[in-house]
Amino acid sequence: MSKEVIVSRFANLYPSASLEEHKLSTLKQGDRVKVLDTKFHFKQVKTDQGQIGWVGDWNFKNQNNITSLSNATIVIDPGHGGNDAGALSIEGKEEKKYTLKYAKELEQKLKKAGANVYMTRTQDKYVGLKPRPTLGEKKHADAFISIHFDSSPDENIASGYTTYYYHKKTSLKLANSINSQFKYLGIKNRGVEFGDFLVIRENKIPAVLLEMGYINSERDFDQIPSQEYINNVTTDIVKGLKNYFKSN
Repeated sequence: MSKEVIVSRFANLYPSASLEEHKLSTLKQGDRVKVLDTKFHFKQVKTDQGQIGWVGDWNFKNQNNITSLSNATIVIDPGHGGNDAGALSIEGKEEKKYTLKYAKELEQKLKKAGANVYMTRTQDKYVGLKPRPTLGEKKHADAFISIHFDSSPDENIASGYTTYYYHKKTSLKLANSINSQFKYLGIKNRGVEFGDFLVIRENKIPAVLLEMGYINSERDFDQIPSQEYINNVTTDIVKGLKNYFKSN
């Protein structure tokens, strides 16, 4: 069975394994192609349009060979920031503060595990929605984790955390792997759900959005600022990512 690989940059498709040939076409970054054969430092591939040709193997990122978190590249997306405060707690505490705090803790743990980590923001500044998913593509990341906290229309009417995915084919496995580790957090696990959020909808890599509790619920907000909860959540995310890559 042929293996699927991802083009990591603009690359020319040639009729044979030689750069001296006239190119047949150009592949774009992010294109997925099937490998039919290898020769020297070239791969013979078949595109989604059915075109067959040869491409230098330095132009690919093969996600299938990432079987360890220590070999992976992860993008962490702390929701909101700057003049976008996000949701508010009953006492007026801003979501953006906690998403960044959790993201920094997660960044440290992932780096300790050997992962290559990028953040969509590292301080309290505004970052638009559209640039966030593109960072993963630019860095050829293997997973994208967006961190948020939920809010209900009225105070204290909802509780729990939810793991969202948009693209079933690329992201449901990641969502299930992470959510399955959330077992002892002290508030309700609302499970894995489809979510139409731009940062995961417009993502071409496996991507999830985590709503780690209702910020305007007294019960949940008892947990959200606590270091114990932060540690447990970020540790569980790392475990979920380890299992995800191990099963590739």
